[in-house]
Amino acid sequence: MITFFASHCSPFRQLLPFLGVLMLAGCGKAPVVNSGADDKPPVIVTTTTMITDLVKQVGGDLFEIKPLMSAGVDPHLYKPTAEDVNKITKAKVVIYGGLHLEGRMVEIFERLNPAEKITLSLGDSLPVDVRIPIAGLLYDPHIWGDAKLWAQTVPALVATLVKASPTHKEEIELRGREAQKSLMGLHSWLKMRSDLLAPEQRVLVTSHDAFQYFGRAYGFEVVGVQGISTDSEAGLKDIARVIDLVRGRKVKAIFIESSVSPAVIQRIAKDSGVAIGGELFSDALGIPGAMVDVGDEGKVDQGTLEGMLKSNMTTIINALKP
Repeated sequence: MITFFASHCSPFRQLLPFLGVLMLAGCGKAPVVNSGADDKPPVIVTTTTMITDLVKQVGGDLFEIKPLMSAGVDPHLYKPTAEDVNKITKAKVVIYGGLHLEGRMVEIFERLNPAEKITLSLGDSLPVDVRIPIAGLLYDPHIWGDAKLWAQTVPALVATLVKASPTHKEEIELRGREAQKSLMGLHSWLKMRSDLLAPEQRVLVTSHDAFQYFGRAYGFEVVGVQGISTDSEAGLKDIARVIDLVRGRKVKAIFIESSVSPAVIQRIAKDSGVAIGGELFSDALGIPGAMVDVGDEGKVDQGTLEGMLKSNMTTIINALKP
């Protein structure tokens, strides 16, 4: 874990020119943000696709949403561009995952002036006791894997959006309640589907350790070849450990991830003789409009969090069932 956080500091020099732009933006008499006074919707910058999906549900057309990341983009490795910093500088609201999810953007977020810009870290909005600790002091940022936990971020999001657009308070709060209800329904569906597997069959082996919240919520033992971040490569000891586990536990299938290179999983599959069960979405949603059949529910859109989690669960169940 120490290596992981050291890696986040390495691009700091590259960010200095961009950070200067942010600092200058806060030194004038008034911030360079969309005030909403001209009847234009306030501008919100979001980072990951999961966050963009949630903000769209709660904020809808009341805001102009400008996402930084698109389908398949790994937030651990994402390097902000000058255009990204310009978007952040001009936005009224910035909403990000936090808990060092966007590892190479930490310095930018830490330098945003709360007196000049409304910000929200969804991960940091959750109580410490529901977060999964890593290395004793830090926390796993992959909170969207648990639909019930993701629903618990909605009140903080609602409060943030109301602060940005108080005249739409009732509509935002209504949409927030609807989003929470939908997420709790999704949580129930996922639990019901996971029960199709016996407990001893619920061993989920993936490229990196992005499914601990998913595993805790839906009863899976999760084994990631790499650690929490994809900023470091899996070592030979990690690969050997997983091969031994797959053979010893007679794991039926292992899984690649849409935002991570499949090379390590392919090697483990070849060396252990285990099947690759399919592709899971971990740190990014699928392409909007890409539909997949999840059984009785029909087809879902992999470009939404609901579609992402239902698609993942269906892929896992189909690959691991007897």
